[in-house]
Amino acid sequence: MAAGRTDAKNITRVDGGRREIFSDQVVIEAPLTIYINGSELVTLLCTPEKVDCLALGFLRSEGFIVNMSEVQALRSCPEEGLVEVDLKEQKGLAEKLFGKRTITSGCGKGTIFYNVLDSLRSTPLTGKLKISAGKVWELNGELQKKALLFKTTGGVHSAALANSEKLLYFHEDIGRHNAVDKIIGECLFNSVPTDDKALFTSGRLSSEILLKAAKLKIQLIVSRAAPTSLSVELAEAMNITLVGFVRGLRMNIYSHPWRIH
Repeated sequence: MAAGRTDAKNITRVDGGRREIFSDQVVIEAPLTIYINGSELVTLLCTPEKVDCLALGFLRSEGFIVNMSEVQALRSCPEEGLVEVDLKEQKGLAEKLFGKRTITSGCGKGTIFYNVLDSLRSTPLTGKLKISAGKVWELNGELQKKALLFKTTGGVHSAALANSEKLLYFHEDIGRHNAVDKIIGECLFNSVPTDDKALFTSGRLSSEILLKAAKLKIQLIVSRAAPTSLSVELAEAMNITLVGFVRGLRMNIYSHPWRIH
């Protein structure tokens, strides 16, 4: 289940006055450098699996590509920590941003290539997706059941794309942004429309997570964690339903509650 994603480490566990030495599984964190047309763009720190999806999702989230028709070739080498993407056309924005950039796996460093204020002026989404409260609780439970790497290590976030009935794609990563980008990348690979889907995540609902979803016209974002004030304001402005603290049979709906019935 967690093979290739964890590393065994000898640790000392202290429980009260008792000490015990044993082997524990920790999640692997590794750098992944993305190249566009032979030039280094960015280095992400991530869980080194589905790195092709991560690279594509990152490029889509940051506006370098919109769909797979813009990609001429993609080569991934997780062992060497790199993904090479050849685009048919290099946009001016991409050329300006070439150069070494490192994005950490931690909070507040998820992405750097967008302007939040631009998104505040975006056209609100017009989709009419609705889902029952019972289905939200059910799908959130499914997300937690699938989080096998988290159960093994306690060191990752998870994300899933869902329709009104079931989870469609699921990924885990040390970074909550990365987990979402892997979902986005897999949707690109499979030409899956996202304007009638919901995003479920285990992580904090910060503005950059909301903006990633908004760019894909995702109407509903659900998490067991908390939102931020800016994410709530953006959700209100963009006609996105934002749901946090989904635990047991409870949830807090922060914007556009009409989607949950």
